[in-house]
Amino acid sequence: MSTKQATMDYILDQAVTAGNLRVRKMFGEYALYCDDKVVGLVCDDTLFVKITEPGKKFVAKYYQEGHAYPGAKVSMMIDGDRLEDRKWLSELIRLTADVLPYPKPKK
Repeated sequence: MSTKQATMDYILDQAVTAGNLRVRKMFGEYALYCDDKVVGLVCDDTLFVKITEPGKKFVAKYYQEGHAYPGAKVSMMIDGDRLEDRKWLSELIRLTADVLPYPKPKK
């Protein structure tokens, strides 16, 4: 099952204050970028955010691990209730992007 465009539009709208957000479609699913850093994946209409120490501390009791697809690294699985909180979601994405390195330039 692939992610619906409406789900991506909703996530982008909810996290609009996190920074420069964009998505890239890959095999019916999406990579979520913040300031040119991949901060998560959206697979089967579920947001999976990369695990970082600041992100884990921020998420606290809502922390739940999951795999975006079989064989993927473990990520923080963000449920629907948390997606509805714009401020919370934007802060999580911002905290995650802040500690991730920029991708290496392609040769």
